[in-house]
Amino acid sequence: MTMKTIITAALTASVVFSSVQADELKGRGASFPGPVYKAWTAEYFSATGKKVNYTPTGSGDGIKSIKKRMVNFAGSDKPLKVEKLRKNKLYMFPSVVGSIVLAYNLDGVKDGELKLSRAAIDAIFTGKASFWDDKIITKENEGVKLPHEPITVAVRADKSGTTFNFTYFLNKINPDFKVSKKPTWKASRVVAGKSNSGVSANIQQIKNSIGYIEYSYKIKLGLPAAQIENKERKFINPTVPSFQDAAKYATWTADNDFYAVIGDPAGATSYPIVAATFILLPEETTGTNKELTAFMDWAYTNGDKAASELGYVPLPASTKDEIRKYWKAKKIK
Repeated sequence: MTMKTIITAALTASVVFSSVQADELKGRGASFPGPVYKAWTAEYFSATGKKVNYTPTGSGDGIKSIKKRMVNFAGSDKPLKVEKLRKNKLYMFPSVVGSIVLAYNLDGVKDGELKLSRAAIDAIFTGKASFWDDKIITKENEGVKLPHEPITVAVRADKSGTTFNFTYFLNKINPDFKVSKKPTWKASRVVAGKSNSGVSANIQQIKNSIGYIEYSYKIKLGLPAAQIENKERKFINPTVPSFQDAAKYATWTADNDFYAVIGDPAGATSYPIVAATFILLPEETTGTNKELTAFMDWAYTNGDKAASELGYVPLPASTKDEIRKYWKAKKIK
């Protein structure tokens, strides 16, 4: 084989590889936005013929994958601070706002019938309350028949942005509880599942269990979820309007790549456990970054209906405009 033939073959292989890369954008990470990304990518393909593939593996895996440049983009519910973004040469911006609910499996207790005070949530997840009829739980649940059965707490097995945001809320209740993507749980009975779907499955299958999952999984599976006491001491049901009220308190700025943790916002009608989810992009891949921002621009313009139907809160128009300016400034649009 001549050197010319070898070079030609190498160039041909390079072109084929590039076209494969261009044909399908690949991302992975946070399971929190998995349902809405699935809807958006399907609708985007129908509208444009362009493929975006997203695998909901968990925020920890997403961050690890994008750091190693294993994917074109990553999803994370844990926002990265500017210094970490710069160190790993990443851009970041939010895609949508969602919420975390406490879903349960209790015979005879319907959706929204269980009220959980801040003190009760702390007691359940730290192991101070081991049985459902503990006084700290029954105090707010007069007329609700809670059994003298051990509480099984369903948590994430993987490093998770959902866990990060839930422990952020727990930390607001009890400063001794450390914010973490994978904490050491002190509850009496703990069962771990991978991704939001794994935790949801454990709640479905295990009687007298409770766990934290993203709202769209609750809707999809018909799981009952608790009213939760917010910062203003009001018990709030997880509903899209209560998420929207909470999301109003988010503050975004391109100066720090839109870093924001919304958990436990003010407002008497705000649901207390809400979170934004973020897209991470490598600085150096301008071409695929432009393809990804084209997809996100389409989603910002056409995806609000799908997001709302799944129980997410679309970003405000003003925030979307700021993100578009950020893309232009970074030369990825």
